[in-house]
Amino acid sequence: MIDRAEYYAAKLAYETDASDVHAALQSDDSVVIVDVRSDQAWAQGRVAGARHMPYSEIASRAPAEIPAGSEVVVYCWSPGCNAGAKGALEFAKLGYPVREMIGGFEYWVREGYPVEDADGIHRRPVDPLTGIARIRSRA
Repeated sequence: MIDRAEYYAAKLAYETDASDVHAALQSDDSVVIVDVRSDQAWAQGRVAGARHMPYSEIASRAPAEIPAGSEVVVYCWSPGCNAGAKGALEFAKLGYPVREMIGGFEYWVREGYPVEDADGIHRRPVDPLTGIARIRSRA
């Protein structure tokens, strides 16, 4: 039987969240963010700078498009979507160190991180139930 510390250590090895992904991107980390959703979902908006690779295409595309050994983070729509887990499984089968961004694109947006779409890069308001509202001082 696995003890609690081992369980949570393993969980953190396979999952990350929007806050940690944003921090990794800010630190110029070499993490590759992959949106595993459909073309239609991608067009509606995505994590700024993410690559698009639907989970059903990972096995055929990843070896040619993402260098072996790259740290990969995948995401789908939301906590109610398992496409991220499907994408992580495909990357893991290919030997990539991969984690799933829990909360998916929904929580990325709700926490106010940069979103990219056909109109460019922008941010949506922070949902105070999921992220820290950034209060600007009044000088």
